[in-house]
Amino acid sequence: MIKLACSIPNKVTLACSGGSDSMVVLDFLLKGRKDVTVAYFNHGTVHGDQAENYLVDYCEQKNLELVVGKIKGEKKSSESPEEFWRNQRLSWLHGFKSQVVTGHHLDDAVEWWIFSSLNGCGRLIPLANKNIIRPFLLTPKSEILDWAKRKEVSYVDDPSNDHLKYARNRIRHNIMPEVLKINPGIRTVVRKKIEDRIKMER
Repeated sequence: MIKLACSIPNKVTLACSGGSDSMVVLDFLLKGRKDVTVAYFNHGTVHGDQAENYLVDYCEQKNLELVVGKIKGEKKSSESPEEFWRNQRLSWLHGFKSQVVTGHHLDDAVEWWIFSSLNGCGRLIPLANKNIIRPFLLTPKSEILDWAKRKEVSYVDDPSNDHLKYARNRIRHNIMPEVLKINPGIRTVVRKKIEDRIKMER
C-alpha cells in the first residue's frame, strides 16, 4: 500500500523521468484527481531523448501539460556526472512557482542513508527542499512496482540504472543485498527515522 509522508496539494508539478517510480506517482496523482503538470529534465543522453519522446506521447494522450528542461553549462572538474545532473535538475525544479512532487521512495532513502554513512554521517533525504516535496518517502519500492503491475502502468527503463560506474548503483545492486542479509529490517529502521523527523518538524 502506498503510504504518504505528507499531504499533496490539488495542483502540483511532478518531476517525472518516465521510469517506474515517477510514472506510478503520476498514475496515483491522476487517480486522486490532482491537477498535474509533468516536468521532465533531459540529461542530454540517448535515453534522455527516448524518455522525452515517450512522455510527449503519453502527455498528449492524457491531455497533460509537459514542460521539458535541458542541461546548461559545463560540468565542473570537482563534480561527478551524478552531482552535475542532480544540481542542474534541482536548479531547474526550484524555478517552478508551484510545489514540485518527486517519486523518491523508502528504498531511495535507505540507499542515501547508507551512502552518506559510508562518507562519514548518515543523512536522510529531506521531506521538503524549497518548493520540492517528497510525499512517497515512506513507501517501499516493492509497493511502487506492485502498483505498476496491478494498474498496468507503462514506463521506460533507464539502462544507466544498471551501470556500476555510478555509486548509487553499486550500493543498490552490490551493497543493499548484503545489508539486507545482516539487517532485513533496515527499511523499518530508516522509515522510523523519517517518521521521527516528520514529527519533530510539525
